[in-house]
Amino acid sequence: MNNFSPYKDFTERMRLLVSKHPTLITTTLSNIFTMRLIGNKTHGDLAEIAITEFINQYMYDFRSVHVGKDLYRAKSQEEDITITNEMTKAEFPVSLKAYGDGPLQLSTDKTSSMFQRLQREGREEITAANKLKALFADPAFSAFTTINVLPLIYDEKKQRCNILVFDSMRARSETARITLKPAGQGKRKYPVYRFYDSDGDYICEVRYGAVAANALQRGLWTHTKNGLKYFDSITGGWIDYSHNKVLVALFSHALVSSEAGHASALEKIKEDIALLKQRSGIEK
Repeated sequence: MNNFSPYKDFTERMRLLVSKHPTLITTTLSNIFTMRLIGNKTHGDLAEIAITEFINQYMYDFRSVHVGKDLYRAKSQEEDITITNEMTKAEFPVSLKAYGDGPLQLSTDKTSSMFQRLQREGREEITAANKLKALFADPAFSAFTTINVLPLIYDEKKQRCNILVFDSMRARSETARITLKPAGQGKRKYPVYRFYDSDGDYICEVRYGAVAANALQRGLWTHTKNGLKYFDSITGGWIDYSHNKVLVALFSHALVSSEAGHASALEKIKEDIALLKQRSGIEK
């Protein structure tokens, strides 16, 4: 099976940039997670536009566009950012997640196709290689290896972040057992199918997806702690970030100032970005 994809090429290029110029991503992540000082969910939306701009400013040969929520809702794919490789002209969608270190939603699976396909097997455990192969080959599982999720995983208490990318191709090839966990066990309101490898290690899970389920109870999920062996770190592990309280002050002042003031501030910020590029030896 060919593991190459435009998204994988992008993440490898991003990993290379971060390894050479860690200050750029540390500064960006510090600014993103500073937004939690404004509101617990503010950082997620602003992370989308921040990573879009990070790509446009610092990554050679890539152009990124923030799709926006209205357009996103009209899309059939889960998409926050559209990225184009300007060398190959390959265009691909990316769903950006800013989650705490723990459960991570990879897909909402709005039609519940994966869960229903697993139900049709009519068994509590699936281990036969031919059955597993047939499941992953089924159109219901087509999204399993085509959804491009870029997760910014953070540990707020320790003020650190790790950009972890789920290796869906490896997860697919190494799944050795799928087990049904029925509803009613512990705090589980709905059933879930969990995927394990030949060592018995957790990989991911497909949650109940019917109308009655909310966003936390449906779709394809994994866990950044329990399934760590199926993640690749773009940042090379945890990196520390710090809160930028000047940014909070900038936002508060910007909200009560005029467009002329914003234009003036923007020019100063562009000068600072140019200086960061110069110090890092980056040219666009």
